[in-house]
Formats: sequence, C-alpha cells, structure tokens
Amino acid sequence: MKHSQSVGLWGEQVAADYLVNHGYRIVDRNFRTPFGEIDLIVERYGLTIFVEVKTRTTRLFGPPEVAVTVRKQQHMQSCAEHYIQENGIDHWQIDVIAVMEIDGKPEIIHFENALS
Repeated sequence: MKHSQSVGLWGEQVAADYLVNHGYRIVDRNFRTPFGEIDLIVERYGLTIFVEVKTRTTRLFGPPEVAVTVRKQQHMQSCAEHYIQENGIDHWQIDVIAVMEIDGKPEIIHFENALS
C-alpha cells in the first residue's frame, strides 16, 4: 500500500472514531458513485451527512482542508445528490473533516455543512 493510501485510511478511521464518539452513526464507508467516492456517510438526529476526510502528516502543503478544491467540492456535491436520489433522503449536508498528524497524534477539525 502506498504511503498516501495508508495515511488516508488512518485519517478516515480517526474521523470515523471521532464522529461515533460525538453521537453520529456510521451508515457507510467509501461508498462509490458514478461521480466518485464518499469517504463516510453518517447520520445524526435524522440528518444524513456526507463526510469528506482530508489527512496530512506535514504542513508542507498547507492544512488538510486546502485539498478540498472547487473541483473536489463539485464532485462531493454530485456524489451526495446521486446518493440522496437513490435513497430518497430529504435532510442532508456535506461536512469536511481535516485530520493532521502531529507527533503521531491526530488533530481534528470538523467543518460542518462545509458546502451550502
């Protein structure tokens, strides 16, 4: 496995654990659509939340959230719309979770309703 893949998987697990610890229920992980993949689909208080996880181990290229480019946001929107149409969902939002590894420990920033 490439380093970036293992870092990404680690970040997704950190984000999933964080969400569960904050009262979210994991509905699906790495869900594929014709428009790309949704890292995490979670639910809380009747709201379906599509979560994009970005992980970095160095600040060399900036914080993780800068990797959510306009093009990535468009893909996230298309993926979410595909899922909600397939599953008849009325209440949803897209979140971004940035995971930064600092001295082997995760630092997490949760951007709720990141695309509105």
